[in-house]
Amino acid sequence: MAVNYTDTPIEYLKGVGPQRAEILKKELGIFTFNDLLHYFPFRYVDRSRFYSIKEATEDLQYIQIKGAIKQITSHGDKRATRLTALFADDSGTIELVWFQSIKWMRDKLRAGTKYIVFGKPTSFSGKLNIVHPEIEELTDETIKNLGGLQGAYSTTELSKIKGVDSKAIVRLQKTLIAGLPKYLPETLSAKIIAGDQLMPLHDALVNIHLPSDSALLQKAQYRLKFEELFFLQLKLLISKQIRMEKHRGVRFEKIGDYFNDFYHHHLPFELTDAQKRVLKEIRFDCGSGNQMNRLLQGDVGSGKTIVALLAMFIAIDNGFQCCLMAPTEILSQQHFATISRMVKDLPVQVHILTGSTPAKDRRVIHKGLMEGFIQILIG
Repeated sequence: MAVNYTDTPIEYLKGVGPQRAEILKKELGIFTFNDLLHYFPFRYVDRSRFYSIKEATEDLQYIQIKGAIKQITSHGDKRATRLTALFADDSGTIELVWFQSIKWMRDKLRAGTKYIVFGKPTSFSGKLNIVHPEIEELTDETIKNLGGLQGAYSTTELSKIKGVDSKAIVRLQKTLIAGLPKYLPETLSAKIIAGDQLMPLHDALVNIHLPSDSALLQKAQYRLKFEELFFLQLKLLISKQIRMEKHRGVRFEKIGDYFNDFYHHHLPFELTDAQKRVLKEIRFDCGSGNQMNRLLQGDVGSGKTIVALLAMFIAIDNGFQCCLMAPTEILSQQHFATISRMVKDLPVQVHILTGSTPAKDRRVIHKGLMEGFIQILIG
């Protein structure tokens, strides 16, 4: 029977129950079937290949080996305790090492039993070992469940101790996905899905957790990333629309003497077509009565400051004062020097106010701002 994957509490999923549900909620923030379905792997490993121990090197990101435990040994005492197991196959031996959950591992491991070991080979004192490997008893069922690409899920130390590790989440995902309806309501329109050749939502959620191959995994990732960015962009556009409708800006209707005098008689160079276009857009925004949020992007020396100065002249012509903010004091000093040089022949008062401005000068600047004497402030 298909499960209600949206709001069903996670404790009702087979294999969870009340105690494991508390761990999922407190440690991983998984409260419902939908939360689990959208708890995506942070990486994938290929569990289809088995290495022999003699093939193990430090350069490998991980290895998967089949063999048997020959010997289990505890070392040290109290805080310095570690557990080691000598693991062997037909090609050689390698040491498995645990520094945490030692009692639990000691009770779990049995010498002479065959296991599948998965982990990162490292070297210590000239010998290869695997620290905190994933280990499970070798059975026909284990081999069957390994599959190819397998997701690795983020967990916490407490969740691991309580039995909710990455492998446990993989098992829960398989149980959840087995009960999913064949069709899930789409979150994107048919036009967008067809136009961008996106994988259906159901298939994307299945293949993000249990990909049959790397090609399907890539399609699933693309679909889900597209969706996330789409709704983020939509949220920004809605916020912009609300802001434009509810929060009106000051309308700068006049292009007056300050702008025209500087533009026609004091402009240090001819504006490029791109600068003219941007300035035209800014003039339109300032005259629309809507708040303007605009990103002006360009290389160093491309003339962004001159565009900002002309925009400030529009505000000054309409009876307002302007402030140009820079991210650092050094950059504010550079802007102050540049703008002061550009307006030296105009009746424009430009001052700079930074954290290092002396108290005496600060009082003068505050007074000039309050009285409207200062027209441009750099900070």
